[in-house]
Amino acid sequence: MTRILLLGGTTEASRLAHALADAGLDAVFSYAGRTQTPVAQPLPMRIGGFGGVAGLVEYLAHENITHVVDATHPFAARMSRNAIAACLATGTPLVALERPAWTAGPGDDWRSVTDAEAAVAALPDAPARVFLAIGKQTLAAFAVKPQHHYLLRLVDPPETTLPLPEASVMIARGPFDVETDTALMRAHAITHIVAKNAGGAGAAAKLIAARALRLPVILIDRPALPPRKVVATDQEVMDWLGHAGTDRGV
Repeated sequence: MTRILLLGGTTEASRLAHALADAGLDAVFSYAGRTQTPVAQPLPMRIGGFGGVAGLVEYLAHENITHVVDATHPFAARMSRNAIAACLATGTPLVALERPAWTAGPGDDWRSVTDAEAAVAALPDAPARVFLAIGKQTLAAFAVKPQHHYLLRLVDPPETTLPLPEASVMIARGPFDVETDTALMRAHAITHIVAKNAGGAGAAAKLIAARALRLPVILIDRPALPPRKVVATDQEVMDWLGHAGTDRGV
């Protein structure tokens, strides 16, 4: 009997959850628990970490999980690596539902960097006004350039003092539209944008707005992951599930 663990936290995961529920499949939706008010799902939900690879191996066995779908954020590298390792250890079929990365087009002024530290180094030394659209996990890296004013857009209000002395915080949950993001950047006199190459339509508005406003974008590359089966659509996941996991492990 098929029992699916859906590792979620993205728009794609929520959409797939509805497809699984509509198909009457036995599935559990797992949230990492980094947001205070996660989106409700049509599947049974669990919130929180597993306790590393060993904890996930134990969960897969205890819950009789037969298939794992990793639909986490492209930058949730630790969870994805743990899923790969746990599925290899247990022989559990794994597929990743991953949105394509963004690619620069005509009029874009993008600079790709490897990580948050490289993004900091790419910012100018002269004071600038930076739209720091990277979430809350790696803000501390930017404290080495306190001369900049940073605009942060977060899902939840900060629970602790921000590591950035000059910062404005906007609480909002995507998807966002181009008109709103253009107005936001103009209102805050933004000169630079730092973002993660998350891909997808829900967060692309800031890049389209940056193109229209002729603003430079520093784009952090996705983290490298071990080999795994990757698909781009819900239907591909459903087709994969329909083959009863003939792709064992990865």
